[in-house]
Amino acid sequence: MLMSLYWGLPFFLFLKGFFVFVSNRKHLLSMLLSLEYIVLNLFFLLFIFLNLMDYSSFFSMMFLTFSVCEGALGLSILVSMIRTHGNDYFQSFNILQC
Repeated sequence: MLMSLYWGLPFFLFLKGFFVFVSNRKHLLSMLLSLEYIVLNLFFLLFIFLNLMDYSSFFSMMFLTFSVCEGALGLSILVSMIRTHGNDYFQSFNILQC
């Protein structure tokens, strides 16, 4: 019972985050927030797995560091897109434009 809660809840949260990521493609900010939600759920799964296997938490700290770097990179892309185009709609952003 408890093992299914350990593995079932993070998988459900991951699928819910993935569904939000796929369904909301209008704004860049909503996509970045859903990606961060997915990364936090993956961190939760990794933390549970490492605790059940009695491994050290060094790898989870490395994963958390890389996810923070990914979040900072996404925010910098969001800021540069808002400065150049005025909003975060994907319809107004043309990748072939110089």
